[in-house]
Amino acid sequence: MHLLVLDTIHGGRILAHALSKKGHAVDTVDTYRGEGGIDASVACTKDYDMVIAPVHLDPGHPLLRGLAAPVITHHQAVRWIIGKRVPARFIEVTGARGKTTTAHALAHLVQGPGVLHTSCGTVLMPEKETIGRNGITPASLVAAAGAAHSSDRWLIAEVSLGFIGAGDLGILTSLETYTFAAGKRDALSEKLRSGACLPWLIVPPGSHQSGNRLPADQVAMAAGSTCRYAWNGISGTYENPLLGTEAYRDPLLIATAAACVLGIDPSPLASFEPIRGRKTVSLFGGTLVVDDSNSGTCARTARDAIHMARAQAGRNAPLVLVIGKEEGAICEGFPEEEIASVVMDESPDRIVLVGDYDPATACPGKGDDCIARARTLDEGRDLAMQSPEGSMVVLAVKTWR
Repeated sequence: MHLLVLDTIHGGRILAHALSKKGHAVDTVDTYRGEGGIDASVACTKDYDMVIAPVHLDPGHPLLRGLAAPVITHHQAVRWIIGKRVPARFIEVTGARGKTTTAHALAHLVQGPGVLHTSCGTVLMPEKETIGRNGITPASLVAAAGAAHSSDRWLIAEVSLGFIGAGDLGILTSLETYTFAAGKRDALSEKLRSGACLPWLIVPPGSHQSGNRLPADQVAMAAGSTCRYAWNGISGTYENPLLGTEAYRDPLLIATAAACVLGIDPSPLASFEPIRGRKTVSLFGGTLVVDDSNSGTCARTARDAIHMARAQAGRNAPLVLVIGKEEGAICEGFPEEEIASVVMDESPDRIVLVGDYDPATACPGKGDDCIARARTLDEGRDLAMQSPEGSMVVLAVKTWR
């Protein structure tokens, strides 16, 4: 077949290479930068059997409007590439927030050798050996699924903006949504649509049950630090103080429900511990540090981290807020107006602004003397740690970790 793969910077090159190895003739177009592959104007003159486009591409793009060939998504192309080489147990995880925590919690329960593929990297389990850091674009699952299948391992994988539909179970971690594809598509609708073909789709507590969707709170409920669960002959309780924190409650309940559906007793989640960058708390001398810098960081999670810091250090301790977004391939941004809302609501004593923001817009009402600038999370953290002992430092930078 003669194929056209659009968007080389979000996994298109990986897809093109895999499809070429299968014997197809493949052209690529860099739809965002116009670098590499062939020019879009040249592609418009060719005849293709199929076009492969990311779900986040503007549906009005000239190549999608001008070519007569059928169009499939990057997600669907990955399912096609994997074919019958599907890992023996394959769980797909998507959502606007909570993906990494949920995936790690479920990996904490699944026995035997596996591959855990998240925004933290691709890791062999139980060895905890990192074999790659390729992000969570759909195309990144080609290598992760190959590694799992070739060594007879299970696969738990994060996927951005939907499911590829090859798994035994899908997990949607959040009902939060946003528009994408030039504002013409809704993220939650796309995730639910792509998950409809899976045998089961675990959805967050409070969701509506329909079709293959199973709300987590029909299997597991939390009261304080206690989780009670019952499903298809698996029942019990476990205690974990993380259930008392908003950042971990839903991921633990969702992982509990997923485990029960998979026939796994979730009681070992009693020993599950915080993940680096997901509301971890550390003490350096007299400085309390709450780290909530990850790919899902947003205004809500930043506020949660600040409230956690104040609960532990006391509201009178000076607050140093490191906030913003590192440069990189994170599709969802951290808008200036959201940062401004956190600054106005929480009134930090000092701010380290990470990324390309206008301090006057992102930090309204704050003078230059209490605002520092940094390019990266590490730079921001180093500046924040120069604060006097007794301060509390909150790291709320959107970044891949």
